[in-house]
Amino acid sequence: MMDQSNQFWAQMGETFQQNLAQSWSQAIQSFQKTGLGAPQAEGVPAMPSLKFHEDKLQSLQIQYFKDACEVWNQGIHHSVQVKDRRFSSEAWSANPLAAFNAATYLLNARTLMGLADAVDADSKTRTRIRFAVEQWVAAAAPSNFLAFNAEAQKKAVDTQGESIAKGVQNLMHDMQQGHVSMTDERLFEVGKNVATTEGAVVFENEFFQLIEYKPLTPKVYEKPFLLIPPCINKFYILDLQPENSLIRYAVSQGHRTFVVSWRNPDESLQDKTWDDYIEQAAIQAIHTVQDITAAPKINALGFCVGGTILSTALAVLAARGEKPVASATFLTTLINFTDTGILDVFIDENFVKFREMQMGQGGLLKGQDLASTFSFLRPNDLVWNYVVGNYLKGETPPPFDLLYWNSDSTNLPGPFYAWYLRNTYLENNLVKPGKAKVCGQAIDLRKLDLPVYVYGSREDHIVPIGGAYASTQVLPGKKRFVMGASGHIAGVINPPASKKRSHWLREDGKFPTDVNDWIANAKEVPGSWWTDWASWLKTQAGKQIAAPKAYGKGAKFKAIEAAPGRYVKAKA
Repeated sequence: MMDQSNQFWAQMGETFQQNLAQSWSQAIQSFQKTGLGAPQAEGVPAMPSLKFHEDKLQSLQIQYFKDACEVWNQGIHHSVQVKDRRFSSEAWSANPLAAFNAATYLLNARTLMGLADAVDADSKTRTRIRFAVEQWVAAAAPSNFLAFNAEAQKKAVDTQGESIAKGVQNLMHDMQQGHVSMTDERLFEVGKNVATTEGAVVFENEFFQLIEYKPLTPKVYEKPFLLIPPCINKFYILDLQPENSLIRYAVSQGHRTFVVSWRNPDESLQDKTWDDYIEQAAIQAIHTVQDITAAPKINALGFCVGGTILSTALAVLAARGEKPVASATFLTTLINFTDTGILDVFIDENFVKFREMQMGQGGLLKGQDLASTFSFLRPNDLVWNYVVGNYLKGETPPPFDLLYWNSDSTNLPGPFYAWYLRNTYLENNLVKPGKAKVCGQAIDLRKLDLPVYVYGSREDHIVPIGGAYASTQVLPGKKRFVMGASGHIAGVINPPASKKRSHWLREDGKFPTDVNDWIANAKEVPGSWWTDWASWLKTQAGKQIAAPKAYGKGAKFKAIEAAPGRYVKAKA
């Protein structure tokens, strides 16, 4: 009987090996053909067939056979080990078939990603292939389907079908609201429990509202402080809760603080350009803060695209012979677009031309389209995780202020967006003296000789640390660069009281060309970078004066409404 059993498993193993060889051959052929090597439309030339590095392919094949046999042997003995949080629950490990299915999926996923890396092509082509494969692999996970998700099936049984009914309700709700829920959005309201720092709107035009915040100290620094957030998001990422609000922190440090709250564009703004946003928003905000405070110079901060807008506005003003800003802070900002990270997969001449034809003369880039793009940069964490939780398990995602903000999307005017794509991501014109013309002025960043504080996040996938650091190579003034831990948002919103994460400093004043050379000689400092920035900003802020007792200034700049204002409440 034992001999018959051994013979059976030996035959099965031989069949398994033959199937592996056949599957491998089919995988290579399919990978070479899928979406590549065939015309996309009549008249469009075919893309060349993919070729692979033979040594990488051979190594990958050997590893595939080895790992596949190991998974098979584990399956025979009901001891499949799956190390992936999507399959970490006991329901997966307790179901041998489900565990084997998950392990096989992970093996195939690793192999497909390895095939993408083995393609013999330029780095951008490889990155694009890898991105496309990652999207397909993430979508094909067995955890995404009720028929294969052991955990969702167990929950359906345990709840007598209630989880499935709740999942259908969640699906219908999300279809009505137009996006996948990342948090329980019913628990948040702008001005009630997010964006609650006390202040008032003291100026508005069709592009933005200017908010002035109530001082928290009896004296303030003589140079007021203006924050310009990204216009692709709502400003209250800088003012989520009192305990993690960068705005409140700045106010508590004694700075008379103003913030640009962008209007969420509708059809009335669909023809607005990059020039409009620079002249009638950034420059207007700078001059308005000067007018209200009677300060000859102010300090300014730009976050993400807000930093690109701020640097462009300063260059326009410098070309006009004006230097109203004493110092500038740039948080996770691209000014020198030499390292743009994963977003580079979307950018080429054809894509930019398409966007220019589509909306370069007018139209809106819908906020949800932009939000979906950013979510699919991390598909498992920001898309499929919620699909599984919301719909297959019937769960309500927990309350999380940052994810509520992340779902509160904004539109962009088409001409603004098209100009930005070509002159930054595609051609990097801002760093080429005289190449880009904005508001009638030739941009020359060499004229921005003001002190700057540049911050980058080490794990940022939107503004890579190298991209943030690249600003130090084009800004000629006295510089301080700081690297924080974590990503694009979590790295920035890191209040000192939380005592989380680290930041890295280098005190020798040297800024080598390569960010890795800077990092090699940087010192790790536990905790938030906010305290270092606050110390730096105080040295730029001048003497202290009595805090104002009222918002704005006279009848011209009187309080229009309480912060956070109505612009930020408009939905895309």
